Amino acid sequence: MKSLIPLPVFLLGLAITCAAQSGRRNQTPPPPPPPPVVEATEAPPERMSPSTDESGVLPDRLLNRDLKSLDQGSFKLSDFAGKVIVVNLWASWCGPCRAEIPDYEKVRKEYAGRPVEFIGLTTEDPRVATDRVRKFVHDVNFGFRLGWADHETAQTLMNGRNVIPQTLVLSSDGHIISHWRGYSRGQSRDRLREVISRALADANTSAQKQQD
Repeated sequence: MKSLIPLPVFLLGLAITCAAQSGRRNQTPPPPPPPPVVEATEAPPERMSPSTDESGVLPDRLLNRDLKSLDQGSFKLSDFAGKVIVVNLWASWCGPCRAEIPDYEKVRKEYAGRPVEFIGLTTEDPRVATDRVRKFVHDVNFGFRLGWADHETAQTLMNGRNVIPQTLVLSSDGHIISHWRGYSRGQSRDRLREVISRALADANTSAQKQQD
């Protein structure tokens, strides 16, 4: 003789089973982890190794890479061969960058007319940050030659350390003579001035030796 399941019990079990299956079907997988972001730091400037290249020279693919200007056109780091080049990595959302720029602007003005090129590259995405970046540049009166650092450029210049601000100083023959991250009021400005003066003195010495 077959056993019969009372109808209320059967319906209750069916409802529980359907609810469980429905819950499993509607459950979505967790979103992927967000990509790593660049962090801002305000601390005494910390010296970094010159670059991933042990020679201390930026690779040609970077020196000759077109960098999009903030206003229009583009430029290459190799356009300024023969000059001391200061490269500052920054972002409009970076508090230490906002504090650092006035200090660096004082140094830039001190070397006006000298063979020194000051370049500021933002690590932000121009597809979504153009208006914000332009407002920031206007507000802080940033007088460097300004451009966008694409992913490869930013990663190479930052040498694997996703922290801003970062500053690199290249000698007139393209060697990285100093590279540091972080900002400290007064200290970063003095360090930049000191490194530029040393680079210019070395360039003059090399030029004199070639003439002798």
